[in-house]
Amino acid sequence: HDDWAAFEAWRQVQRRRLVLFTTTGAEPYTGFAFRPDDILLFGRESAGAPDAVHDAADARLLIPMVEGRRSLNLAVSAAMAAGEALRQAG
Repeated sequence: HDDWAAFEAWRQVQRRRLVLFTTTGAEPYTGFAFRPDDILLFGRESAGAPDAVHDAADARLLIPMVEGRRSLNLAVSAAMAAGEALRQAG
């Protein structure tokens, strides 16, 4: 997609859920019911996702961490999330 607006327009037409992984998420990813056509999105390691992305997300999930620990790096987080989504989708 050329930009966020083009992506969002496509996503709305396709009726696909946007699932954002964020350290400020309210729901652990392990308790979320993924669908095969979900779009998993991760923000930058340094800054996370912009507010517009948070606002557009259908779900904001987190990977639970021990209190006071730093977050996982992006590659590990994406692998964990994709693994769980694929497991559920069969």
